[in-house]
Amino acid sequence: MKKAIIAGFLVLLMGWSSVVVPAYAEEQSKGGGGLNQGELAPSARSAILLDADTGTIIYEKNSHDKLPPASITKIMTMLLIMESVDEGRLKLTDKVQASEYAASMGGSQIFLEPGEEMTVDEMLKGIAMASGNDASVAMAEKIAGSEEGFVKMMNDKAAELGMKDTHFVNCNGLPAENHYTSAHDIAVMSRELLKYEKITDYTGIYQDYLRKDSEKPFWLVNTNKLVRFYSGADGLKTGYTSEAKFCLSATAKRDGLRTVAVVMGAPDTKTRNQEVSRMFDYAFAQYTMRSIYKPGEVLGIVKVQKGMESQISIQADKDYNVLVKKGVKDPDIRHEIQMETNVKAPVSVGQVVGKLSVYQGDRLVKEFELTSPVEVKKAGFWKLFKRTTGKLFHVDS
Repeated sequence: MKKAIIAGFLVLLMGWSSVVVPAYAEEQSKGGGGLNQGELAPSARSAILLDADTGTIIYEKNSHDKLPPASITKIMTMLLIMESVDEGRLKLTDKVQASEYAASMGGSQIFLEPGEEMTVDEMLKGIAMASGNDASVAMAEKIAGSEEGFVKMMNDKAAELGMKDTHFVNCNGLPAENHYTSAHDIAVMSRELLKYEKITDYTGIYQDYLRKDSEKPFWLVNTNKLVRFYSGADGLKTGYTSEAKFCLSATAKRDGLRTVAVVMGAPDTKTRNQEVSRMFDYAFAQYTMRSIYKPGEVLGIVKVQKGMESQISIQADKDYNVLVKKGVKDPDIRHEIQMETNVKAPVSVGQVVGKLSVYQGDRLVKEFELTSPVEVKKAGFWKLFKRTTGKLFHVDS
């Protein structure tokens, strides 16, 4: 109890920064660490560090301050592109023509000419690696018909993700009034973008070419140098304007732990990269993922009333993990599964039918929704009649 009071008092003294870990990590942190967490990002205006799988915040500093994000804005642009590809509304091989407006963008660009065509795949390279403002607008117009329409999609997606510190005015992060977000919200959209595993094929490349077989090949060098110099780093997006200073949302993965680190308002590139690297080092040194279930493992059965199928087998559709402190002999992690008992047909794919609750002792530390992997249509009268009589007379239906 005394230690908890002292820890709370120290956080109040720190004021501008804190380590926010789950209850189970908090219990395990006695005697751990070494590095003063308040020094993880001393020069950044704001920062946050979390694990991408569960979203557990390990460290934050002014993480909800509303600040200009510069080209980190393009994380949302890439998210909407990947979403369009995933839903089949767009193919990576589709041609995208640059409008005169798109080609007129200043700042970082891939120097699109009005009327020039590139594939979605090439545009993504230009956005992810070279931070192309022109490529971002060209993609916005391709998806929504106009940049204004695309910006509405960006703000709608931000609201859907619960990004309460965010308002977008454009798709590329060029300076604009009322265009802002926070380190916290950047981490949220970064986690969402990382759900599309192919994105790191773009954000994790250090160098490549556009127009490779043309008379004017364009050499791409990733603005995020950590993908070359930090082991495990494979994204995501840098940003700089004179107002925003030096910003970065970065991700790195080691030994099954993927982290997201965001810094905003760093004074220079070197400091920005150092502080992100320091956050990564801390996460990988201090934490690991504890597996609860692996993909494909059976979690239970859900009975369905009046359905074409009478039950659904629920399997883990992903890794169910929790973040734990390294070196703890017995973290006392346990879990419980609760399935809905009154599920009636029809059941849609993705419908929540239960939950997986993870505890440390008696304290809830993480909860996962369990969803139906299949659609179950409502059964007709004859199907239900045969099922009922089959039970009465032990006949297969």
